[in-house]
Amino acid sequence: MPVRVEDPFGVAADGAMPSLAAALDPGEAERQLQRRLPRLTGEDGSLRLEAIRVRRYKPARRCMIEYDVAVERPDAQPEPATVIGKVRVHRFGKSGFRVLDSVWNAGFQADNGDGISVPEPLGTVSTFRMWIQRKVPGVPATELLAGQGGERLGIRIAEAAHKLHRAGVPAERRHTMADELRILDERLSSLASGKPALAERIDRLLDACRRLGEAAATGVRCGIHRDFYADQVIVHGSRLYLLDFDLYCEGHPALDIGNFVGHVTELSLRTLGDPAALAAVEAAIEERFVELSGPAARSAVRAYAILTLARHVQLSTLFAERRPYTGALLELCEERLGITGRARARS
Repeated sequence: MPVRVEDPFGVAADGAMPSLAAALDPGEAERQLQRRLPRLTGEDGSLRLEAIRVRRYKPARRCMIEYDVAVERPDAQPEPATVIGKVRVHRFGKSGFRVLDSVWNAGFQADNGDGISVPEPLGTVSTFRMWIQRKVPGVPATELLAGQGGERLGIRIAEAAHKLHRAGVPAERRHTMADELRILDERLSSLASGKPALAERIDRLLDACRRLGEAAATGVRCGIHRDFYADQVIVHGSRLYLLDFDLYCEGHPALDIGNFVGHVTELSLRTLGDPAALAAVEAAIEERFVELSGPAARSAVRAYAILTLARHVQLSTLFAERRPYTGALLELCEERLGITGRARARS
């Protein structure tokens, strides 16, 4: 049967990632997957490709492709599976596979006893500059945090992050508070240049964020996710899967929890109309993480949460559906940093 190919973004024409055209060619994709995924097929199995779908794409930066396959073995019914291939510009896939494989082998397998896992790493396809993992079942935590059991889920997410921090998986990069403040400075300065009416308020916001970051206790370092928010956690029954270790590095563990909490606050404002709508969930995440990591982590978690919210002020301007919330996010950051009165007095 012909292989279905869905490429709504036209990624095959991206000159910055020329391997994508081959990755979408059914014949070539089937040949490469057959050769490069023995962990999926086993010694006596073969692979038949059934469908290709481009799921996510940022031009000239990265692409995620799903492949539906059937694994065929002697004297057995074909076993359906979906695998995910990731391509990043100027990368060959080896580092992404290596990190996920290391986390998998550090106690995050799909059948472990604590219910905290990562997708199974399956291999790399050098021709496509791609690394491949098994697609996991479940729904993003984003869809569940506002429902019944949201606080319990928050506790489990804090436990999952703590497990990752204690896994001892080596990191090739380091991310410090100075790096966090530099990125924030770049993003908010760019916003101020494009919106002169907000420039004075953004300058005050940046100054307050610098003081907050420099005062935060950030001496502890370990392997961290560094892009930890609710879409990166898939919930399947009692099991959690942590996704996307593209930014994995050495850094302060409170960054992951602060980033998660900051995203929850932004989500609450944007989808529920109230930044405090999920405050109980945020508190549950913070309390469990502090319980596991020690009381010194609390101030760092809160600092990183505010810095995350400040970053969202600029991020909100990049998406049409989020632009109506730019002003509210800016006001919320001013309030939490204690600069609301000054902002109003000079506005």
